[in-house]
Amino acid sequence: MKKQYNWAIIGCGNIAKKFASDLKTIPKANLYAVASRSLQKAEEFAKNNSFKKHYGSYADLVKDNKVDVVYIATPHALHLEHTLLCLKHKKAVLCEKAFAINSKEVKQMIAASEENNTFLMEAFWTRFKPKFKKVMELSQLPKLGKLKFLKSNFMFNAPFNPNERLYDVNLGGGSLLDIGIYPVFHSLQFLGKPASIKTSATFSKTKAEESIVVILDYNNGAKAILKSSFAATSKNETELCFENGYIKFDREPNTPIQFFYDNNFSEINSEEHKTMGYNFEAEHVMDCLDKNLIESPILTHQFSLDLIEILDKIRKEAGIIFPNHD
Repeated sequence: MKKQYNWAIIGCGNIAKKFASDLKTIPKANLYAVASRSLQKAEEFAKNNSFKKHYGSYADLVKDNKVDVVYIATPHALHLEHTLLCLKHKKAVLCEKAFAINSKEVKQMIAASEENNTFLMEAFWTRFKPKFKKVMELSQLPKLGKLKFLKSNFMFNAPFNPNERLYDVNLGGGSLLDIGIYPVFHSLQFLGKPASIKTSATFSKTKAEESIVVILDYNNGAKAILKSSFAATSKNETELCFENGYIKFDREPNTPIQFFYDNNFSEINSEEHKTMGYNFEAEHVMDCLDKNLIESPILTHQFSLDLIEILDKIRKEAGIIFPNHD
């Protein structure tokens, strides 16, 4: 039987609850400990999500010798600090996206992973879902021809609140790093790094970017149009337009992939599961730990660095500034 791993979570917000819920479905994952800056919040989270221990400080959690792997679910602006803390104490890390605020910080995180010979991966959970794997498989079909155009968007209405994380530039607020990262991820996965970037952004009263449109051009003639917004509602989907057909998919786990080729339209069902899908990335992390790896062969350190470098260029072109980091 493969080793069981004691999981810990730093940060007890909504994303941590979703992750914990899916973690419960994995036999080799032991829900061990959680930490928050508030001891009371950590205690409530542990009780409500079946964790054995709770801590009122992150430093105390990483000193626990029984912790094997830590899921970091704090705001973007704190990812560097908390990742370095974990890696210094030889705790494997699965850190929420955006991996950090900028490429300078991501490079520090990767260097710490290598120096401490300790696993580190960005928590880009959708990369490991069966539906996305099926889309990648379909995209490689020679009959479709070359990928010429990509459209991807992620929007939801989040009423302006200057006290909320989404609109706080000191925490990396704005739609780009929070949800716009998904369309950028799709562009990188299917088209690689762009040759040029154009943007149009709208800013809130706190100077956090509220909506953004990004146009990417590639040396092979392909293009991508990416959109994210906290001010509008949309069906969040991605369309891959090839010379001879298209593939369209959305974020929902059990909806079909739309596939068009040779004047024939079909719907392909790729997954039927009761979880939200975070279990797939957690299972992959543990498989990597079984093999004593310090990075994923699927979501590599270099891929995460490429992703944040594109985000840096988008921010520079759009005028998105995080004062304590840029």
